[in-house]
Order: sequence, then structure tokens, then C-alpha cells
Amino acid sequence: MLTFLFWNMNRKRLVDMTARLVEDHWVDVLMLAENAAGAVEMLQRLNEGSPEFHYAPSRAPTAVDVFTRFSGRFLKPTFESSRVSIRRVALPARPELLLVMAHLPSKSYWSEDSQALECTQLARSILQEEERAGHSRTLLIGDLNVDPFESGVVSASGLHGMMTRRLAARRVRTVQGRDYPMFYNPMWGHFGDRAGGPSGGYYYEGAEHKVYFWHLFDQVLIRPEILDFCPNDPVTIITRVGDTPLLSESGRPDQSVASDHLPLLFKLSV
Repeated sequence: MLTFLFWNMNRKRLVDMTARLVEDHWVDVLMLAENAAGAVEMLQRLNEGSPEFHYAPSRAPTAVDVFTRFSGRFLKPTFESSRVSIRRVALPARPELLLVMAHLPSKSYWSEDSQALECTQLARSILQEEERAGHSRTLLIGDLNVDPFESGVVSASGLHGMMTRRLAARRVRTVQGRDYPMFYNPMWGHFGDRAGGPSGGYYYEGAEHKVYFWHLFDQVLIRPEILDFCPNDPVTIITRVGDTPLLSESGRPDQSVASDHLPLLFKLSV
């Protein structure tokens, strides 16, 4: 079993909280966006109890810091930009995976059309790396800054994220004679009151006519080729660190305590 944790820390120094999350959930791969503490301080804190963690450096500055319980040589960068890092996870006696980590541009600065086109570019980069690797055992985790229902995520030329396993099990969909591979996007199940947890991972209430309130910008997307390794509910939105709630009394992410984003926990049985 591999356990992944992703958290957009909103430029907060949440070192102790992060270390507690890693300890409580026995996280193997820790991915942090907007980590104000930096890699050195975070690594020192993770290794206070026992020196198990390694920093997996990128070849060029990128938006996500990565720490692992195993040596960084098992997490080799194959593609990197300022917003995206794609790594080959090649652990002994386990099938190789492609781990895609992303922190895409915010709605505060980019239009919906631009965000959709950026997701399309990300999809192309993933396809190129899958062709080089010779497999599609791909996992995408990160802050996409778009919701699961937006064009960049659901469109065939975008990330093509399906809301159910059954749909994603088709693996490809043909549009105008071209085949487009699919992802399974389990984040759909985390919207609304029936999600069994918070109604999303990020909350925004604006003084305008169309407001969704809850969003799922932070997402995990899974290629059908590794669905057999995923439990039925592979993603958990974390709402508590030890005895400290990450939600306010109103049920929204409490920025006075931690980040405006809630952490994502994902498990894979490989």
C-alpha cells in the first residue's frame, strides 16, 4: 500500500501540522504546494522522530515540493515546468507508476478559457510521457484550480476525467475519429451533503449572481490501468489534524488555523 498526501498550504508555515498528518496516516509520498517553510525546514521536521524521509528534488524550480519515505532515486523526474512535475515511481518489486503533480494557474488571474487550454496542454504532456514510459499507469494529483465539471477536466481533449469507474473502464472515447484516453475522477463523489465529509475542499463566497460556494480544485485523477489497485473510496479530504479541526464552526476551511485548502489523502494498493 502506498499512501499519498497533497496539501496546498496557502503560503503558511504548517510544519508541525504536516508532520502530524504524515505520522497519523503513515504517508509515503508527501506533496506540498505553496510551502512557505521550504524544503529544508520541512525535511528536518519530518525526520525529528526517525530519519526516514527524503526530499525528492526537481531538475528545475517547480510548484510542488515532494518528500518520500523511500530514496529519491526511485522517483525520477521525466518532465518538469514551473507548474507541473511528472515522475517515474519505480519501486523494487512493484509496477512502475507515473506520478503527475500540478499546481495550475488560479481563477484570480486566468479566464476559464485559458484554464481549459492549460489543462489540454497538461493532458498532452501526460500522453507524451506515457508513450515514453510504455505504459499508462498514471496518477495525477494537485491543485488544478478548476472543478471536476469544468471543460478543462471533463473534455476529451482536456484531462477527460470521468465521474464513475464504469465510464472510465472504457479507457478511451472516440471523437471525430480520434481516440482520447480517460481518467477516473473520484472527486465527483465529494460534492454536497451526501459526501460523508465536507462538501468540497475549498470554499469561496463572492458577491455575484453565480456562486458555487464549495469547490474541488484539489483533485486526484486515476488512469483506468491502475483502478484495480484502488479501493472503492480512494480519496479522503482531511478535516482534522490530531485534536485540531481544520474547519471552522461554520463548516468551512479555517484559515486562522491552517490553509484555505483541505489536504487530500490517497491510497494505492501496489
